Amino acid sequence: MLSVATVNVNGIRAAFRRGMGQWLDKRQPDVLLLQEVRGSDEILADHLDPAGWDLAHEAGAAKGRAGVAIASRLPMTAVRVGLGTGATGDAGRWVEADVTLPDGRTLTVVSVYLHSATVGTPSLEEKYAFCEHVGARLRELAQAGGLAVVGGDLNIAHREVDIKNWKGNLANAGFLPQERAYLDHWFDELGWHDLGRELGGEGPGPYTWWSWRGKAFDNDAGWRIDYQLASAPLAEVAVAATVDRAPSYAERFSDHAPLVVEFDA
Repeated sequence: MLSVATVNVNGIRAAFRRGMGQWLDKRQPDVLLLQEVRGSDEILADHLDPAGWDLAHEAGAAKGRAGVAIASRLPMTAVRVGLGTGATGDAGRWVEADVTLPDGRTLTVVSVYLHSATVGTPSLEEKYAFCEHVGARLRELAQAGGLAVVGGDLNIAHREVDIKNWKGNLANAGFLPQERAYLDHWFDELGWHDLGRELGGEGPGPYTWWSWRGKAFDNDAGWRIDYQLASAPLAEVAVAATVDRAPSYAERFSDHAPLVVEFDA
């Protein structure tokens, strides 16, 4: 079995202080996709033993912001950073790698982050622009016909079952019709599979993000905004998807929970 985990760590140093290392030791994923690393290559390597992982990382443009990474127990044969957009800022981050499976086949893995944005500000248009670039790359990967998984924090809840308070967020970034239409396009037209939903049941939930504030976590008032998208050939061998929701508020190492998918590959 092949295990792929994705999680927005909300800062790699803070996550490890809160217990991420214990989760990682227990889960032992083959591939780990990280978002909001908020650290340098050296800081990432300090927390993920470089002797045990192959690492690829795109830091955020602003120090201490964004940043995405891939950590793989499988050997990486190629790394591609960014989408060649020439964009500045942190509207989105993308790092892509080819890893070699034990049987010699190639699996393309991607860690992606889209920022949350704010309605009525340039940040939302920047998010849409990055979504266009993501869609173009997803089309290329789908047309290649290989094994590929794109995991990360998209900061978009796709359907009403993906957000507890969907009625109260119809006009807010993260649940806008135009944002959700990008996911429709990627799934329905480009052929990518939303493994968290396909293997996680009809919903509501399971959610992957809850605010640190108030009783959101205790009341399970969350959003499903962390995804693993699989190409059609890889989706055929996906067997289980699990959200590793912490047992209690005090035991969370991030405001996001990891999404872990098992593949019979």
